[in-house]
Amino acid sequence: MASTAAAAATKMLAIKGDRHLFSTSDDSVVLKQILGTHSPDGRDVDARPLLRLVEDILQRATPTVIVTPQAQAELVEDKVHHVEVVAMLEALAYTVHKISCEISCKCSGGGDAHATTMALFNSLANYTWDAKVVIALAAFAVSYGEFWLTAQLHKVNPLAKSVALLKQLPDILEHTDALKPRFDALSNLIKAMLDVTKCIIQFKELPSEYISPDNPDMDMALAHIPTAVYWTIRSVVACASQIVALIGPGHEHITSTTEVWELSSLAHKVRSIHEHLTKQLELCNRHIGEKKHIEAYQTLVRLFETVHIDNNKILRALIYSKDDLPLFDGDTKRRVSVDVLRRKIVMLFISDLDISDEELLVLIQIYNDTQQGKLDRPYEIVWLPVIDRHAPWTNAKEETYNRLASTMPWYSLHHPSLLEPAAVKYIRNEWHFDKRPLMVVLDPQGKVVCPNALHMMWIWGSLAFPFTSNRELALWKEETWRLEFMVDDIDPDMLAWVREGRHVCLYGGEDIEWIRRFTMVMRRVSQEAKIPIEMVYVGKSSPKDRVRKAISVIASEKLSGYWPDPVMVWFFWVRLESMWYSKMQHGRTIENDPIMLEVMTMLSFDGSDEGWAIVSRGSMEMAKAHGKKIVDCLTQFDSWKGKVEEEGFVPALTEALLPLHTHEHCTRLILPGDTGKIKEEVVCAECKRPMEKFVLYRCCNN
Repeated sequence: MASTAAAAATKMLAIKGDRHLFSTSDDSVVLKQILGTHSPDGRDVDARPLLRLVEDILQRATPTVIVTPQAQAELVEDKVHHVEVVAMLEALAYTVHKISCEISCKCSGGGDAHATTMALFNSLANYTWDAKVVIALAAFAVSYGEFWLTAQLHKVNPLAKSVALLKQLPDILEHTDALKPRFDALSNLIKAMLDVTKCIIQFKELPSEYISPDNPDMDMALAHIPTAVYWTIRSVVACASQIVALIGPGHEHITSTTEVWELSSLAHKVRSIHEHLTKQLELCNRHIGEKKHIEAYQTLVRLFETVHIDNNKILRALIYSKDDLPLFDGDTKRRVSVDVLRRKIVMLFISDLDISDEELLVLIQIYNDTQQGKLDRPYEIVWLPVIDRHAPWTNAKEETYNRLASTMPWYSLHHPSLLEPAAVKYIRNEWHFDKRPLMVVLDPQGKVVCPNALHMMWIWGSLAFPFTSNRELALWKEETWRLEFMVDDIDPDMLAWVREGRHVCLYGGEDIEWIRRFTMVMRRVSQEAKIPIEMVYVGKSSPKDRVRKAISVIASEKLSGYWPDPVMVWFFWVRLESMWYSKMQHGRTIENDPIMLEVMTMLSFDGSDEGWAIVSRGSMEMAKAHGKKIVDCLTQFDSWKGKVEEEGFVPALTEALLPLHTHEHCTRLILPGDTGKIKEEVVCAECKRPMEKFVLYRCCNN
């Protein structure tokens, strides 16, 4: 009994001494010592497969699992015993065994932990930092694994039972509850050791072509890694000492908190090292990501400048190439490869998740119209959703994305994350995507043949196929400004009135009092002139709610005709905006293009706070004016009604409006989209003077 007590007292003194060293040791002094042992001989050790094997052992070697005769045999998937591990162990098995024996021997003697750690550094002098720490962990895993393998099997295996008796393991397991704090502290420290080791290996695996050792973040990490290796191997020594201490010590200090304190203190130290390395690793990976991003972007720029035999390289550079089935087919509802688009005209529909129902509805109609009974559609659309990667991807966004993708009959990305970051940058920089959707057209070889075909699709629909800029120019050459072109197929009844030579009046705005005055005076003039006039309210491009209220009043008071479907109103104004953008893309102005002048006039009508009206007969006769001017002119009908019989109603109205023109006017042109693409100088459609440029921010169209 006396000898046992003396041994216990000696051990406690050793622990206190080590505890004092642990709390006062200076990392800078330790660093000099371990750097003095570091003499790598150039051998390259692949530490990753060895670490996987070590991690597997340490995770399975746990005091919480004791095998019983009734326990069902575990079906273990052989994930770690690969050829690479076997080949690597052929070279390292002796070293691991040697270090394991050294650890067991030195820990059994109860020596100084720092001295033991330095002895291990001397034994591992010829290895790189990552190899040192993994070999030390592997050496510990051998003895730790043997210890718990015996403990787990001692009730079902006679050999394990005999070995357990020699090591007094059954006795230890009887005190599992008392030893639980120590086992928990041991498990926490082992986890921290593994985390730091993984971090060190990750630094070793960083691609040198993207980050060099003299990079400030990398340099700081490399300077800290020797200290990290020291404290990890020091922790290996502490853990091994705990296992040795459990073999045949009696129960004098089985409930002692000293060992738990030491393990917890080491775990805290190792975790703080891991936190520091993780931050540095994050900075290094960010640097690498930026380098790769720049490289991918430059590759994309070169690809679009190069002639290709098909569009495959271009599409794979835009869409995540590591996914074999990145596209979702809206027709079959299946995932497909990019190869389905090979050597086809591909239209890239680029937008965020905020797509209006009207826009999608009209686009689907045009898409379906182009097939026209053919077995194969002459082109394919692919939706590329551009999202803010810095904003969290929420369930609401996921639902919105899935809802939109499910309504689209064309291809879309299986997930927005499959759009390469470099592609997003290219789309914003080169194709000027901001908020408004784009339809970039690629020919079968991947060459951009139209930077945005949405404008011509809204104007001409399927007639614009194959949606090239040349086709757009050809269509403009055939056009003249007339009511049929302005209204198109939005209102078939109106087109019939034009063919019949009737007088048609389109008017808009949101001021219901002006609408009442205008419709009343127009109806009176129509009766006095004995000329039936079909009046149709076409609203305003925005806001939608006020237009809906105006339509409700017009319908209830029977003021005039109107378009009951909001999509018709939306499409009317979108087509006019598209005409402006289309002309601007081709460098047209009101000075050299009469259609541009008419479009500008219509858009300035929409930008004003008052109403406006157009009166036409047939295709070409057209009179137009702002709200107050046309109401004043109609109110003075008696002064010019004599000319109606001589010249016709529309020419007489046009002439009567001329004296009412004033230089004091305010014309506003409100155009959604990126102002960066709009010329600095835009001339007023009314007075031909340069307009002043403002920026208007608006959150929605309601």
